[in-house]
Amino acid sequence: MTDQNVSILLIDDDESLNRVISYQLQDMGYHVETATDGKQGLEKFKKGTFDIVLTDLQLPGIHGMDLLSDIRREDKYVIVIIITAYGTVENAVEASRMGADDYLTKPFGKETLRFTIEKALRLRNLQTENVQLRGELYQKYDFRNLVGKSSAFEDVLKLTGRVAESDATVLIQGESGTGKELIARAIHYNSPRKNKPLITANCPSIPDNLIESELFGHVKGAFTGALKDRSGKFELADGGTIFLDEIGDLREDLQAKLLRVLQEKEIERVGDSRQIKVDVRVVAATNKLLFQLVQNGQFREDLYYRLNVVNITIPPLRDRKEDIPFLVDHFLHKYSKDERFAITDEALRVLHEYDWRGNVRELENAIERASVIATSPVITPDLLPPMIRDFSPNNTSHSTENRSLDQIERQAIENALDKTAGNQTKAARLLNIPRHVLIYRMKKYGIT
Repeated sequence: MTDQNVSILLIDDDESLNRVISYQLQDMGYHVETATDGKQGLEKFKKGTFDIVLTDLQLPGIHGMDLLSDIRREDKYVIVIIITAYGTVENAVEASRMGADDYLTKPFGKETLRFTIEKALRLRNLQTENVQLRGELYQKYDFRNLVGKSSAFEDVLKLTGRVAESDATVLIQGESGTGKELIARAIHYNSPRKNKPLITANCPSIPDNLIESELFGHVKGAFTGALKDRSGKFELADGGTIFLDEIGDLREDLQAKLLRVLQEKEIERVGDSRQIKVDVRVVAATNKLLFQLVQNGQFREDLYYRLNVVNITIPPLRDRKEDIPFLVDHFLHKYSKDERFAITDEALRVLHEYDWRGNVRELENAIERASVIATSPVITPDLLPPMIRDFSPNNTSHSTENRSLDQIERQAIENALDKTAGNQTKAARLLNIPRHVLIYRMKKYGIT
């Protein structure tokens, strides 16, 4: 596990202990420099580049606590391990609260020293990987990576950018496949909460008998199968954001509980009477006309207004067809493997004439399908799905008398999969067909 590139600064006023520890660390393969007081140690730290600082708390010149603060001001990422005598463990605990990564209690052996350093390095590597992954997420959901140049989509991006900086509750509306979840993630990863969790709950995909527990948690014995206490999605999202997808499908009794969470900022686990405070930003989305559900008595009016603090409505792709070339280019780049795909003007014309009831998701599926079956790096019209190639722009009605049986069947399957968040068993149940028949039809129509 040792790495010759790991550099350690050892600070201890006991010169004999310094020599012993320094020899042990060098024998493990680390580069080591030493100092015998706090002032000398801080000067060496400022001049050099160190991965780990091993320092005693009781030091002449600068006390170990003050040295720890000075080191942290210089470099917040360096690993600091405190060396302490047996009787001053409480000081080590205090040092941990001030930013030390670990501590060693005198006397300690070589293997304890090795284990402590390797553990600290593993933790730091995980932290570094986490920072890198978060950086990739921030880059992925940067507003510049949300594809579209139309004025309608530009308006959506401007509003998304403004609301991301606030803590306001957001309601995102739009047809299936328009990219509601993408906008929700962009809001979170461009907000002050970006370093905290983003938890997603797809309301229709959670079984009715589990959804309350999934959202709010439960205590042991609350119901059959509740073998231990469990945190719900709101607790898991504490400090961050919860994305409630397809909020229009939420049961009426849970609408009342969600309203309470929004008002009181607290949740109650199933089977428990205690209130748990949560600091969660709520972003909700629906492909339904929520206000119409309110008028029909299917959705609480008070909850609607609580959710609809900021409303972002994403226009369907058929209303912003000028974005199609940019989206196609984005998806071609995404699904290119060894060489970059290009698309012919004729294929682009076919894509432009289609009405895109499945919106951006349907366009992505079409481009992915074309890139998979293409035998050259050029996308031509014959590589596009039949229902797109055969579409007549003069026939915009979607009644059954104007659509082929295949088109109707494909649309029904896609709608069922959308409603169940891709759960094939539930989609088959909705369509009243066996699951293996659904899978066969999905393969037939190239639905992924």
